[in-house]
Amino acid sequence: MPDSDMSSVIETPFDAALSERYLVYALSTITARSLPDVRDGLKPVHRRILWGMRLLRLDPAGAYKKSARVVGDVIGKYHPHGDQSVYDAMVRLAQDFALRYPLVDGQGNFGNIDGDNAAAYRYTEARLTAVAMQLMAGLDEGSVDYKPTYNGEEEEPEVFPGLFPNLLANGASGIAVGMATSIPPHNLTELVDAAVHLIDNPKADDRELLQWVKGPDFPTGGILVDDEDVIARAYVSGRGAFRLRARISVEREKGGGWHLLVSEIPYGVQKAKLIEQIAALIGDKKLPILADVKDESDEQIRLILEPRARTVDPDLLIDSLLRLTDLEIRFPLNLNVLDATRTPGVMSLKEALLAWLSFQIEVLVRRSQVRIGKIDERVELLDGYLIAFLNLDRVIAIIRSEDEPKPVLIAEFALSDTQAEAILNMRLRRLRKLEEMEIGRERTALAKEREDLAKLIESPARQRTRLKRDLATLIEKFGDARRTSIEVAAATREIDWSAMIEKEPITVILSQRGWIRAMKGHLALDQVGDLKWREGDGPFIHFHAQTTDRLALFASNGRVYTLAGDKLPSARGFGEPVRLFIDLDAEVEIVQLLKLAPDSRLLLASSDGKGFVATGEATLAETRKGKQLVNLRPGASVAVVRPIPDAADTVGVIGENRKMLVFPLSELPELARGQGVTLQRYRDGGLSDAVAFALADGLSWPLGGESGRVRTETDLSPWRAARGAAGRMPPIGFPRSNRFS
Repeated sequence: MPDSDMSSVIETPFDAALSERYLVYALSTITARSLPDVRDGLKPVHRRILWGMRLLRLDPAGAYKKSARVVGDVIGKYHPHGDQSVYDAMVRLAQDFALRYPLVDGQGNFGNIDGDNAAAYRYTEARLTAVAMQLMAGLDEGSVDYKPTYNGEEEEPEVFPGLFPNLLANGASGIAVGMATSIPPHNLTELVDAAVHLIDNPKADDRELLQWVKGPDFPTGGILVDDEDVIARAYVSGRGAFRLRARISVEREKGGGWHLLVSEIPYGVQKAKLIEQIAALIGDKKLPILADVKDESDEQIRLILEPRARTVDPDLLIDSLLRLTDLEIRFPLNLNVLDATRTPGVMSLKEALLAWLSFQIEVLVRRSQVRIGKIDERVELLDGYLIAFLNLDRVIAIIRSEDEPKPVLIAEFALSDTQAEAILNMRLRRLRKLEEMEIGRERTALAKEREDLAKLIESPARQRTRLKRDLATLIEKFGDARRTSIEVAAATREIDWSAMIEKEPITVILSQRGWIRAMKGHLALDQVGDLKWREGDGPFIHFHAQTTDRLALFASNGRVYTLAGDKLPSARGFGEPVRLFIDLDAEVEIVQLLKLAPDSRLLLASSDGKGFVATGEATLAETRKGKQLVNLRPGASVAVVRPIPDAADTVGVIGENRKMLVFPLSELPELARGQGVTLQRYRDGGLSDAVAFALADGLSWPLGGESGRVRTETDLSPWRAARGAAGRMPPIGFPRSNRFS
């Protein structure tokens, strides 16, 4: 690069430059995009939309205008971002199911609670609501500062001064860099009552305010089921979550039948997706006690849920639906906002209300000061008019005779420049006697108003009284009843999900290469070999089960996995690799697959002769990764996993050195996880097989061949010894495979 081009190059460490630039971006996202202001509860995009609509004179009593016009003005003058993002923000301000007190009055398709999108902005029209006008009241009275727009051609207010607690009344949500906000909507009447209490008792704590603010009040209604302590902790800390349920009632039918009626759904849940969730439960047979779902909604939500039979317990069906669908959600509270200095932070309920009240007092004082200034200007003019009326003939003579009457008037009557200019611009028809009396009355009224305003500015007590009176007026205009009821309810009861699965017989088949499938019905086990198999594959483990059963798969690395009988692939084709359902490495071998019974016991042994007893409950592992059940020494692997019969009291072990040992089952510990104890001592090789049996019944093993004959040895005294012994050669005729079965 030529030396002349190096003047614009700044040498700086890459990490420092990256950190500096990212910090600028992060701060911009936090303060100018994602977090609302505690004073008016608005993000910049919402504030600019309402400001642009106000300048277009879209008052509630006026005509609607195309949304495209609003969006065009906003992105052209105030908010240089994408038109779709601005329109989406505007649409949300008009949705009565999204905002507790909508700020935009939309005409046309502005979306619905089903989740359908709004029509394009060229088709819809909008104007402001009375609430929005209330939020912007006082903008023309000097109550807030203005700042230049992004291009310096226009001005916009830094914040709206109106007396409306928009932050908590309508809520907000947003994700910035490293922080987020989530504020649910609340009832205006409750907020104002709490604010009035704070005005009189500024030291009241957050829990005291909960006498009025019972909890969130969502536009879609629903039922808040948390207790007072949970709600209080959330408001005190500014962080928490609320359990919100749909409003579900049991409707009785003629003949003894019944169905469930859902008349309100949780806030933020799209009705169409909720119906899809419920329909999927029916289609996948995950909730067999539910037969059908119907949508009979018009302007009011009306979902009909029909049970499989009239004998179904309604409470069981409701609890199951609450657990499996969005008929119950948790709505987060993260009261993270920008304070008056544009600093982000999490506030409690009291802190947020106090910050808003402090701002309203500031607006009240500032508005009064601006009004006093305007009164002084008007009184100055009125005094000038009175001088003119008292000296009308002389004033007329000066105007008629002087080329420059203004300095003469100022000198002769001690007028100010403003007064002299006003007299010269006064119309002739105002020179009547009646006008002089009207000026006198107006001046008297203004003097009284100025005196009251001065007292208001000087007296915090008067300011608080005035604010309480204004809040009472606010309630008269916009106050309404709570929509979300509060009914303390315990968490939904634990459901036996196996009861929710339609019980059907299946035959579970696992191949040598790890492909699994489930055939409907109980296939004769001697016919499994006749099924179709992949080339080089064949049967490995197969048994009868039910779709409600849980299956335990044991791997050679000591891990155990749980499979659901109703989730197994069908027997069409060759099934599917079992490794698609669990995280099992390709080099790890499958040792055993069996039905899982929580009250059963299993004998587990590793190739180095260690072993222990585990319960079926200890093998339950619902995640894909399974759980480690057997701790193995280096080089060892799981060799034996066998169910222990109820009558078993003895363990038989045989090693690769073809020595057999028999010892009491009581000598083995029962562990939830571990390495176990030594079953048999080996000089060479390791463990080949182990089995638990009843000593009184003897030890049996197959004779081999196709005869199916079994030999039972009842006199085992030659092989009985303490656990950990070396053992001795097995009885004559014991299989050369060194396996008990």
